[in-house]
Amino acid sequence: MNFDFALVLVVLTFVAGIGWFIDKVWFAQDRQDRVAKAVNAAPEPLDENQITAIENLPMWADLSRSMFPVLAFVLVLRSFIVEPFQIPSGSMIPTLKIGDFILVNKFSYGLRLPVLNTKIVSIGDPQRGDVVVFKFPNDPSINYIKRLIGLPGDVIAYRNKTVYVNGVAQAQEFVANLPPDKLIGENLSGVEHQIHITPARVGVQGEWTVPAGKYFVMGDNRDNSNDSRYWGFVPDSLMVGKAFAVWMYWTDFFSIPDVTAARLIK
Repeated sequence: MNFDFALVLVVLTFVAGIGWFIDKVWFAQDRQDRVAKAVNAAPEPLDENQITAIENLPMWADLSRSMFPVLAFVLVLRSFIVEPFQIPSGSMIPTLKIGDFILVNKFSYGLRLPVLNTKIVSIGDPQRGDVVVFKFPNDPSINYIKRLIGLPGDVIAYRNKTVYVNGVAQAQEFVANLPPDKLIGENLSGVEHQIHITPARVGVQGEWTVPAGKYFVMGDNRDNSNDSRYWGFVPDSLMVGKAFAVWMYWTDFFSIPDVTAARLIK
């Protein structure tokens, strides 16, 4: 079972917010009055420890008061602005490596409610060539990352290691041999990036018409990617955001994080 951090964050923020509200409305004023009365009655100024003892702030109220602003800030930041992810597989090599920590723009494709992922404000639409994070259609608890190849209404074909968009072959240029793979430069309707192909491996070929409200995605590691060629299209409702930067490379807990690997994603 996948850990749903967004749900946990929403629940914690809600609980902390309720605790803060209850304390603010029903208990805070009594404590303030008690402290003010003690200060006025004291022959000498009270120090901080004495005031704290008189206030006698309950632990639940202290935690709610201190944690709610932090949790609310993280919730807003992560839900509507930017969210970090780590790359777990090699399906996007050479663009992204296993262990890359990436940042995903959460508002590029509109503001969505956390957990429900329902769009509440439309800002922009995914564009061909974007590196997108989305919820896997066959199991929405899992996040996938691929390159967007086909927009709604497009006819996408994949033959002989070449992508065709509406009948037009997308330009490729040989870059280097990386046995058993080849490094190829691809121009996807003006978006230039590099891909890996494995000449000896025969993958799925065919032609697909992208339905309204859905997208066709592929990994840059073309012959080692579980993508739309195998399981179909990505509904717009499952889009999470656009990946725009790598901010760190860290393979495992016992390795040294490499912040020099920071770069923009293209």
